[in-house]
Amino acid sequence: MPSPAATPGPGANFLGALDAHIGKATDALLSYQQTDGHWVFELEADATIPSEYVLLVHHLGEEPNLELERKIGVYLRRIQGDHGGWPLFKDGEFNISASVKAYFALKMIGDDPEAPHMRRAREAILAHGGASHVNVFTRIQLALYGQVSWRAVPVMPAEIMLLPRWSPFTIWKVSYWARTTIVPLLVLQTLKPKARNPRGVTIDELFREPPATVGPPEKAPHQSWSWFLLFRGIDAVLRVIDPLAPKGLRQRAIDAAVAFVRERLNGEDGIGAIYPPMANTVMMYDVLGFPADYPERAVARRAIEKLLIVKDDEAYCQPCVSPVWDTALSCHALMETGDDRAVERARAGLDWLKPRQVLDLKGDWAEIKPEVRPGGWAFQYANAHYPDLDDTAVVVMAMDRVRQKGGEHGFDEAIDRGREWILGLQSKNGGWAAFDADNTYSYLNNIPFSDHGALLDPPTEDVAARCISMLAQLGETPQSSRPMAHALDYLRRLQLPDGSWYGRWGMNYIYGTWSVLCALNAAGLGRDDPAVRKAADWLIRIQNVDGGWGEDGSSYKLEYQGYEPAPSTASQTAWALLSLMAAGEVDHPSVARGVAWLAQTQNAEGLWDEERYTATGFPRVFYLRYHGYRKFFPLWAMARYRNLKRANDRRVAFGM
Repeated sequence: MPSPAATPGPGANFLGALDAHIGKATDALLSYQQTDGHWVFELEADATIPSEYVLLVHHLGEEPNLELERKIGVYLRRIQGDHGGWPLFKDGEFNISASVKAYFALKMIGDDPEAPHMRRAREAILAHGGASHVNVFTRIQLALYGQVSWRAVPVMPAEIMLLPRWSPFTIWKVSYWARTTIVPLLVLQTLKPKARNPRGVTIDELFREPPATVGPPEKAPHQSWSWFLLFRGIDAVLRVIDPLAPKGLRQRAIDAAVAFVRERLNGEDGIGAIYPPMANTVMMYDVLGFPADYPERAVARRAIEKLLIVKDDEAYCQPCVSPVWDTALSCHALMETGDDRAVERARAGLDWLKPRQVLDLKGDWAEIKPEVRPGGWAFQYANAHYPDLDDTAVVVMAMDRVRQKGGEHGFDEAIDRGREWILGLQSKNGGWAAFDADNTYSYLNNIPFSDHGALLDPPTEDVAARCISMLAQLGETPQSSRPMAHALDYLRRLQLPDGSWYGRWGMNYIYGTWSVLCALNAAGLGRDDPAVRKAADWLIRIQNVDGGWGEDGSSYKLEYQGYEPAPSTASQTAWALLSLMAAGEVDHPSVARGVAWLAQTQNAEGLWDEERYTATGFPRVFYLRYHGYRKFFPLWAMARYRNLKRANDRRVAFGM
C-alpha cells in the first residue's frame, strides 16, 4: 500500500552513514570491471530460451553435452511456478507457450513424464487448453518436430524476400528483431524440415485433441477482427498457391534470404546479436544442406554457445549480452559518486566504449534514413547493422560528463557523431524508437504471424526521453532546437491521466516516468511545471509502505487500469528516487525514506538482492532480468541524494 508523504525520514546523521554505504557499493561495482575496462552482467529471460537451446541441439541431431543438459534441467525445474507451469517473470502468471517448451525440453533431457514436477506441468498445461493454445513461434517449433502439422502455422513463403518496398508487408516494414528472425525462418517455413530428434521424444500428452488436427492460430487479444479476418483470408489463399510457386522464383527468394543473412552474420556475435535469429540461421543452413563445418554455419553455431551461462549447479542460455549498456550505466553511477578512483575507472570504461561506435557502416536503419551518417552504439559487443538510440544517448551523456569534469576533448568527435545520428533518426511524430525511424505500420500487428504483437519498433516515451536528455545535456534547449521542442510536445501528449509515462524497455510506468522526468529536468522544466508536478505526485502516491517502489510485468496487460502494487525492488526504487530528484523533490520525505530503504537492504557484498524482473523485451511476451541493475542503479541514486543534499544547488545537472 502507498505510504503517507509525511512519514518521517532518516535521522540527521544519515548522510554521514550514507558515505559508507556508497563506498561499499562502489567497491563492489568496481570489482566486476573486466581487465579491459568494460562491465558485462548476466541477462536472464524466462524458460523459453534455455528450452529452445535444448531443442535446437536435438533438432540438429548433435551429440548433446549431457552435463550441460543436466544443469539446464536444474535451472528449468527451479524456475517452475507454483501453478505448475512456467511464467514469463518471477511470480508471474502461468504462460502456456513457455510451459510447453520447458516441458518438452525437460522430457528431451530425460525427465520422467510421471515425475511430480512433470505431472504438475502437464496438468497445468491441459487445464489451460493444452498445447494447441501456444503462440506462433512455439507452433513453429512444434511443427519442426512434427508435433503439429504446418497447417497450424501461418503461411510465410520465402517469396516475401522479393516483395517491392512499397508492398504493404515487406521485411523492411518490421522491426530489426523481427526482420532478422523472420528472414531465415522464411526458408524453414518454405522447406519445412523435420527435426532429427534422435531420442524420439514427443509431447502428444500435452494436447486435448489429436495434434494433427490443430488448425491456424486464433485471433490474439490485441488484434482487431476486421484486420485479422482480412489477413486470415490472405493466409488461406497463400496455402493454396504456395505449392504452385515456380521453382525458379522460389530459389531466387531463398537465395535472397541467404544473402541477407550472410551480409549480417556478425561473426561469433551472431546475426542481430540475439538468440532467435541465430538459431534460425543455423537451422536454415542445415536444411539447405550445408554441413556443420561449413564456415558460415559453424560461426553462427559458435555464436549461440557464447550466450550460455554455465555455473556450478545450473545453466541457462541468455537471449543476448549487454556489455555496452552495462558499461555505460556503470560509468554514470561511478561518476555520480565523485570518487577519484571511481571516475578514473569510469574513464577506462568509456575508453573501451569509444572504438565500438559504428562509424563506417550504414545498417538497416538507413533503408528509411539513407542520408544520415552512422554514429551509434549497439547494445552488444558487436552488432554494426543494428545500433540503437537508447545506448547511443546513454554513452554520449557519459562521455560528456567526463568531458565536463576533466576538460578533456578525446571524446568530442564520438559525441558529435552520436548526436548527429540520433537527430537524424527522429521520427515524424517527434519521438524516437530503439532502432529505426517511423516503424509505425500498426496494421501489421494484425497478421496471423504477429499474435505476439511485437512486430514493430515505434517511437516510445522512454527512448524519446533519453534522446531529449542527451540533447539537453549537450546544451540544446526547446527554444534553440526544433527537434527538442517537437520531442517535448510528443512527451506531453503521452503523459497518462495519473501523471505517469509508459515504459517500453523497463518495468514499466516507474521506468517510463523516470526517463521522462530526467528529460524534462534537463530541458529546463522546473518542479512547478504541471507535467512534472503531476508525475512527482504519482510517484509519491505509489511508494510502498517499506519505503521502496515496485512494479511487475502484469502492468503491461491490455486492460491496465492504473498502478497495481508490487514488492519493492532496488532498481525500481532507484528509478523512482532519481525521478523525484529530477523533479526537484530531493527534500521530500518520500525520497529520504526510499534512500533509507536502499541502505537497509544493502547486502554484505555491498550490493542488493533482486530476483524479480524489472525490464522488458516485448510487453506481454518476453521480460528480462538485468543482473547489473541491482549493482549500479541503487548506487547512482544514493550518491545523487548525498550530493544534492550537500550542495547549494539542488537541481540535477545531468540528463540522467
